Amino acid sequence: MAQTNDETIAKSPLGSELAREECQTLAPIMHQRALADGETLFREGDTDDTLYILASGRLEVTRDVGGGDHVTLHVLKPGDLAGEMAFVDGHPHTATLRALGNAQVMELRREDLERLIDSHPWIVYKVMKAIIRSVHGTLMRMNQQYVEMTNYISRAHGRY
Repeated sequence: MAQTNDETIAKSPLGSELAREECQTLAPIMHQRALADGETLFREGDTDDTLYILASGRLEVTRDVGGGDHVTLHVLKPGDLAGEMAFVDGHPHTATLRALGNAQVMELRREDLERLIDSHPWIVYKVMKAIIRSVHGTLMRMNQQYVEMTNYISRAHGRY
């Protein structure tokens, strides 16, 4: 049985901040989007104002390394957020996200969230707080990977 929008929100990082009723208030302004295997959600360098929640499937996060090649940085799983920084600051995406198999995402546009500022300011605050927590988690994971890579290279005396 498919999850409803409010159930998907509740199981995402947004749900760690929002009460069930707040998830139900947010759900109607979010849109579902289906991605086929290999379909791109967004490309490195694209700009948009949308926050994505992966409802089902997996998304590969890649960076272009030139010559048409790319490197996989991470694989997102259901409940993960994507596009957080572009949603917040409008800067271009720093990676490409592509579906690994069929996937379903929920989209929240910045202007739709901003319409809630007067009627539901605490929901807006909590969504932004959840986004910051998610970005912080990504930063911590990247820092750990950097330390592990540095340790590996230094122990191998530069031979890798």
